[in-house]
Amino acid sequence: MTDITNAPGASGRPSSTELVAASLKARHRKQKRLQWIGLGAISIAFLMLFILVGSLVSTGWQAFTQTHVTLDVYVDPEEIPEERLPRGGFDDALAASLGKMLPGVDMNDRATARAVEKILSNGAQFELRDLVVADPALIGKTITMTVPVSDPFDQLNKGLIARDTPEENRRVKNNEIQWFDTLKDEGAISKPFNWALFTNADSRFPELAGLKGALVGSFWALLTCFLISFPLGIGSAIYLEEFAPKNKLSDFIEVNINNLAAVPSVVFGLLALAVFIGWFGLPRSAPFVGGLTLALMTMPTIIIATRAALKAVPPSIREAALGLGASKQQVVFQHVLPLAMPGILTGTIIGLAQALGETAPLLLIGMNAFITSAASSPFESATALPTQIFIWADSPERGFVSRTSAAILVLLGFLVMMNMVAIYLRQKFERKW
Repeated sequence: MTDITNAPGASGRPSSTELVAASLKARHRKQKRLQWIGLGAISIAFLMLFILVGSLVSTGWQAFTQTHVTLDVYVDPEEIPEERLPRGGFDDALAASLGKMLPGVDMNDRATARAVEKILSNGAQFELRDLVVADPALIGKTITMTVPVSDPFDQLNKGLIARDTPEENRRVKNNEIQWFDTLKDEGAISKPFNWALFTNADSRFPELAGLKGALVGSFWALLTCFLISFPLGIGSAIYLEEFAPKNKLSDFIEVNINNLAAVPSVVFGLLALAVFIGWFGLPRSAPFVGGLTLALMTMPTIIIATRAALKAVPPSIREAALGLGASKQQVVFQHVLPLAMPGILTGTIIGLAQALGETAPLLLIGMNAFITSAASSPFESATALPTQIFIWADSPERGFVSRTSAAILVLLGFLVMMNMVAIYLRQKFERKW
C-alpha cells in the first residue's frame, strides 16, 4: 500500500515529509547563520580589545624602564660647604663629575657646562643633597651614584628620538649625542626597571613623575567609598527586600534606585560640588570628598546587587527558620544574609571597580591638582589614578605619552584584579540548591 502522507498530492504539491525536511534545513541554516554571527561579534570584540591593549602596551612599556647614568661624584667642599647645608652647589658637583667622564669637554666654558648638566635629570641634585644632608661626613669624599638622566636623553636611549632627524628639529644636539654615546661605551648608562613610577609622586619632569600620589589618593577615596556605601547599601537593600511593606512608596523608591544606577557619573560630580563643597565647605581635592562622591554613585549598584542576592536565597530557607520559631530578624541576619553574602560581595567589588575608573566626578571636585607628594590622610589634597591619567594626557611634554599609557595599564591591572577577586569569591562561596 502507498503511504498517503508521503505521496504527492494530485496537484503535484510536495508531501508533508518533504515540507518538514525543507523546514528543518531552513532552520538549520538559520541556526548556523546565528552561530557565525555570534562568532563574528565575539571575534570583533576580541580584535578591538587586542588593538586597545596592544596600542597601550606598544606606547606604555617604555615607561616601565628608565635610563640611568652611574658616575663618581666628588663632593667638593667649596661647592657644598657643611655650614650651608642643605644649600649648596649640588648640580655643579654632579656636572663636574660627569664632565670628567667626557674627554675633550671644557667644563670651564659656562655654555658647555650647562649642556653637560642637561644630561642629568633635575632630580639628581636632590638625591645628592639628601645623601649629604643625611651624612655630612661625605663632604670632601668621592661617592658613586646612579641617577636618572633627563627626559630627552631617556627618549634617545629608548629609540624614541631619531638620530637622522635634522639637528634643528631635535631636542638633542649632535655633540650631546656624542657625549651620551661616550658614556654608553664606557658602561655608565643602564636601563633598569622604573620603580620610580610607583614610588614617586607627580612631577613636572617626565623622568621623575610617578603614580604614588595617585595610588594613595585612589586608596583613600575607595576606602571612604567602601565604608559609606557598603553598610548603607546593604542595610537599604535588606530593609526594602525583607522588611518594607509592598506599597506605592516602596515601588517608587525601587524605581528611583534603578534610575540612579543609570545616571551619568558627571551628575554625581555636580551634586558633590554643590553640596559637599558648596554647602558643607569640605576641602577641594580631598580623597574624602571623592569617596563621598563615589559612594553616592556606587550605592545604587550595591543595593541592586544585594537585593538580587537576597532574592536568590530559596524561600524554603526562610520558611524553615520561621517554622522553628526564629524571629524575622533572626531569619534575615542568621540564615538569609550569610547565604547571600557571596553575591553581595561580588556586586560590591564590581561597584568599587567601576568607581575606581571614574574621572568626571573627581575632576569636578578638583582632584586633578598638581600634587607632588602622597596624601597622608583622606583630608589632604590628592589626585587619583583616572585624574592622573587625564593630567598626563594633557601635558605637552613628549615623555608623558608613554607614562600615560603605562598609567592606563596600571589602572586596567587593578580593575582586572578586582574582577578576578569577585569571580573567585562567587565561585568559592556560591551555594546551589
